[in-house]
Amino acid sequence: MNSKETCRSELRIALRQLSDRCLYSASKWAGEQLVGIEQDPAKFTPTNTRFQRGSSSIRRRFRTNDITSTPVTGMSYVSTPVLEEDEVIDGDFYLLAKSYFDCREYKRAAHVLRDQNAKKSVFLRCYALYLAGEKRKEEEMIELEGPLGKSDAVNRELVSLERELSTLRKNGTIDPFGLYLYGLVLKNRGNQNLARTVIVESVNSYPWNWNAWTELQSLCTTIEMLNSLNLSNHWMKDFFLASAYQELRMHNESLAKYEYLQGTFSFSNYIQAQIAKAQYCLREFDQVEVIFEELLRNDPYRVEDMDMYSNVLYAKECFSALSYLAHRVFMTDKYRPESCCIIGNYYSLKGQHEKSVMYFRRALKLDKKYLSAWTLMGHEYVEMKNTPAAVDAYRRAVDINPCDYRAWYGLGQAYEMMGMPFYALHYFKKSVFLQPSDSRLWIAMAQCYETDQLHLLEDAIKCYRRAANCNDKEAIALHQLAKLHFELGRPEEAAFYYKKDLDRMEDEEREGPNMVEALLFLAQHCRTHKRLEEAEVYCTRLLDYTGPEKEMAKNMLRGMRSESSFPSMDVEHFPP
Repeated sequence: MNSKETCRSELRIALRQLSDRCLYSASKWAGEQLVGIEQDPAKFTPTNTRFQRGSSSIRRRFRTNDITSTPVTGMSYVSTPVLEEDEVIDGDFYLLAKSYFDCREYKRAAHVLRDQNAKKSVFLRCYALYLAGEKRKEEEMIELEGPLGKSDAVNRELVSLERELSTLRKNGTIDPFGLYLYGLVLKNRGNQNLARTVIVESVNSYPWNWNAWTELQSLCTTIEMLNSLNLSNHWMKDFFLASAYQELRMHNESLAKYEYLQGTFSFSNYIQAQIAKAQYCLREFDQVEVIFEELLRNDPYRVEDMDMYSNVLYAKECFSALSYLAHRVFMTDKYRPESCCIIGNYYSLKGQHEKSVMYFRRALKLDKKYLSAWTLMGHEYVEMKNTPAAVDAYRRAVDINPCDYRAWYGLGQAYEMMGMPFYALHYFKKSVFLQPSDSRLWIAMAQCYETDQLHLLEDAIKCYRRAANCNDKEAIALHQLAKLHFELGRPEEAAFYYKKDLDRMEDEEREGPNMVEALLFLAQHCRTHKRLEEAEVYCTRLLDYTGPEKEMAKNMLRGMRSESSFPSMDVEHFPP
């Protein structure tokens, strides 16, 4: 079999096995990738040959060096042990328990399997107990919620589950699904290192459980942890690495991996959404918008990742497109956290911040750990000047994910609004450590250094330099560098940055007070250094303006004529 046929046959088997064990999100993922594998072109009409390799305008065309040991041609693959099924032993009890499980009667399902010893039944019983504990924990969080929305509720099944699964592992009577559940229990109990080891054992034995890969990714918070994993070189490892690189903010490496996977999974909406996610982090909003438009054409009822699309439309101020998207997800499934966030963004763009907060709160009632809702709600509270509530929202976000630079940046902004630059600087440093390529973070930190309480201008200059080197699209850094150097008595450096800023404004065809300021300074600087021809050019350009700068330019031209052998100019005949 070739690599595509191998992937297809493995995914078909995995889809049945995952669904049979009630791992529905993993089976859904497997099903999407199964459909995403490139089919026989002869069986396809032009209308459904989307995302074909090399033909789509939304494909990112770039190459990087090979980043893992994966072969350049063909999918990476090693033979995987076939999972032994044992449903014949206790099939009737298992079917009844699975029916109870599907009805969310978890304790009842576990009770039915209390005397069954087959690996499949043991997993479903333990998994049902785990989910019963999670369900009860959620109920206690609602009942016992503190003033800040926090609770000490815990899953009371974890201790007994850890004891039982640990014994099964030591005896060698646990299957890959049991190992996955054991790793999940260990993670919730705070034993991160052992959890990582156990889940690696699970994915090496059974690589098609995407839930296990997702948990393993959450346990790898540094590139060193990721590189230390002893993973078999199966093609599922490529999906894991692509996702892990993205989480570790290695966006170019992630894009390269997804492009490699796209050679086999040419029709995968999941891969296209992940490419959009990486490009969103690189602030390539035009590319992201095109990808999501194509995704919605192919999957019109898709809600996953659409909140990211709404963020792009919000940033680009595409009011009508965001309104259409909000209506679309509302009609599809209004009780999804993503839907509530999209509607919240819509009201935020309209300036209705109270209504926006209401929808972000709805998202959090549906999923208390929905990171985007906490961060976006913090932004809304900042807009409403409710800084204590903003701080609380951002803190909840960093509790969920300490690597979310947006929440750290939001905390910095909130403390800056409260006139506490030392605290603000601390949080800006955290955000810029996590996202060093974002010019906005460097500019925020520089402005913090500039405050009267700190007044560390040299540090501000260093930050503005980093911002200028990080593609400062807001065009703030160069102008501020020029002003700070002038303030510190460095006219040559100031002239250098004013000239760079002026060149950039000309390239981007921008006008405004920054251009006037740059022209005035350069004209005076060139006159001081007897570069009269350059000074004349800048003064002549200032004559096109109607404010006081025009009179200043005329006076400067008269002065240059009188103090040197500068060619005679009839300044009086310039247009008034």
